[in-house]
Amino acid sequence: MNVENEGSGAKNVYLGAIEAGGTKFVCAVGDRNGNVRERVTFPTTTPEETMRHVIDFFRQYDLSALGIGSFGPVDLNRNSATYGYITSTPKQKWANFNFVGEMKRHLNVPIGFDTDVNAAALGEHLWGAAQGLDSCIYITVGTGIGVGAIVENQLLHGLTHPEMGHILIRRHPDDPFPGNCPFHGDCLEGMASGPAIEKRWGKKGAELAGRTEVWELEAFYLAQSIANYILILSPEKIIIGGGVMKQEQLLPNIRRHVIDFLHGYVQHETILQHIDEYIVSPGLGDNAGICGALALAIQALDKQ
Repeated sequence: MNVENEGSGAKNVYLGAIEAGGTKFVCAVGDRNGNVRERVTFPTTTPEETMRHVIDFFRQYDLSALGIGSFGPVDLNRNSATYGYITSTPKQKWANFNFVGEMKRHLNVPIGFDTDVNAAALGEHLWGAAQGLDSCIYITVGTGIGVGAIVENQLLHGLTHPEMGHILIRRHPDDPFPGNCPFHGDCLEGMASGPAIEKRWGKKGAELAGRTEVWELEAFYLAQSIANYILILSPEKIIIGGGVMKQEQLLPNIRRHVIDFLHGYVQHETILQHIDEYIVSPGLGDNAGICGALALAIQALDKQ
């Protein structure tokens, strides 16, 4: 997987990819091997303004298919009247937005659609830290917390899609913070997302790098959730990305707490002896999401 920047002058046949986040949209074009040829980034503002930038970018290319990994919740049921919609998101201007429908109005190509974290899990499974494995989960910790999963080489779907960023967790006994989630208060996202860190401590995470207590508490909540994911899904690899994870001291603390929370119950050498190779940073770095969206485009093209 390579990321290249080429001029956007001549038209070529490409696959399109959108990583739609609550803070920014990343749009790219690439090929079937996961090579990103051109990418741009726009802030996530209103649907009207943001989508205008998105459409203008893709109009430069003769696309064969498009993949979208979107913040959510989203409707992935193809039999639903609201398939392809962003549904009950806290970003009010985007609630009930027909994402796939809007793209189809402008681009007559097959479209693959999933959550941003499922897309990132797919990218890491094909080209990143989980290559060659049957299962993995991808966790992003940033503006929100989301988790995507590959189980038996398939993206995990069910009644809806996984919402593991909103699981209910035990509160640290010394943490009086009420939580920041508008739906659940002190769920995982409400206690450990970037905005939760800022609201609890009065500063953004980047300004708190030297505060050991900040990252010890963050690791406590994230490790607790990871222990739950291990017990429920038993993934062969756990990959953690997102802006909050740029704090280098966080990952070792998470691994230590995971061992503590499991307390010897899961007797597997991968966890007991090789946890540094089990809970890891994305192999694709910051490109996991956009490469995963490219993989969704490949899937959509192959299905057609």
